[in-house]
Amino acid sequence: MVPVGAYLGLSAVLFAIGLIGFLGRRNVILMLISIEIMLNAVNVSLAAFSQHLQDLRGQILALFVIAVAAAEAAIGLGLVLALTRNRPGINVEDLTELRW
Repeated sequence: MVPVGAYLGLSAVLFAIGLIGFLGRRNVILMLISIEIMLNAVNVSLAAFSQHLQDLRGQILALFVIAVAAAEAAIGLGLVLALTRNRPGINVEDLTELRW
């Protein structure tokens, strides 16, 4: 049986990779991918605590987080497609105006 600390270590590493990826990138698509990595890190920690405590509430909450992540990805990619129709690039620096 794998201890809970190993799962939490993996979750911390995944969250750090996602945070560094989000803060260090200027591309909107890569920022969305980094957010997905951070949400998956939260899911790993929720599942680990759920398995350790022998309770299903953490796994149910992880399913809701997965559903929110799917909705976020769909809306985010829709916004990226709308932005690329009017602008040549998808860098964050190019998106300073609300009016196109």
